[in-house]
Amino acid sequence: MFAEERHSTIADLLTAHGRVTVTELAQRFTITPETVRRDLALLEEQGELRRVHGGAVAVDRGSTAETSVPERLATHSEQKQRIAAAAFALLPRTSAASIVLDAGTTTEALAGLIAQRDADAPALLVLTNSIPIAAALSDTPGVALHILGGKVRGVTQAAVGAGTVAELRNVRPDIAFVGTNGIHADFGLSTPDPEEAAVKTAFVQAARRTVVLADASKLDAETLVRFATLEDVDTLVTDGTPSLELAEALSTAEAEVIQA
Repeated sequence: MFAEERHSTIADLLTAHGRVTVTELAQRFTITPETVRRDLALLEEQGELRRVHGGAVAVDRGSTAETSVPERLATHSEQKQRIAAAAFALLPRTSAASIVLDAGTTTEALAGLIAQRDADAPALLVLTNSIPIAAALSDTPGVALHILGGKVRGVTQAAVGAGTVAELRNVRPDIAFVGTNGIHADFGLSTPDPEEAAVKTAFVQAARRTVVLADASKLDAETLVRFATLEDVDTLVTDGTPSLELAEALSTAEAEVIQA
């Protein structure tokens, strides 16, 4: 494969996944890591990507970059539905339960499945800080909905703030289904906004079990604020295959990985 073809393929991978790693590209093209690094350096000079430790990210994947809910709904939608279906299978089938649904488009897909569940399913208490999720579940039979209060961030339509965090200190839900903007072997789980990070940390600390929902574009990514370590994760549900480094870190943290 000529260098120009490699560069075009790298650009396509960044568009699809938001991130590439040196190891994966070296294996894909059967070339040395040094050649990959030269390719990435050239593409960075051309403004096609931004190099980070171990690989590169798309130029719009800065540590504070966020997209709106409508934009995210149109991205990786099929993968998010598969992740949501796998997460739905983790709900208790024989007894009543309480769960937290974090704000996000993948957790919103999970809420859609909950709204369609059998009428005779066990009672479910749902706590959420997401306006769209609350709307989706507001009249669902068998679901007791509790909306966490706070200041609503327009870009994510999520309630945040000290009041939101304080409410979570007084509950112990069975499962927290949490979204993330990045999950990294060293940095853990992260999100661009400090207030949303504080709420996500409170979700993780409150729940008996933490299930993280993350499509492949979030794997190996780092954003501005860490809200949990890999040791805080009980289960990761993803449509992608974690890199060797991330897979080893998840294994060391004893986190279960479910590939949807």
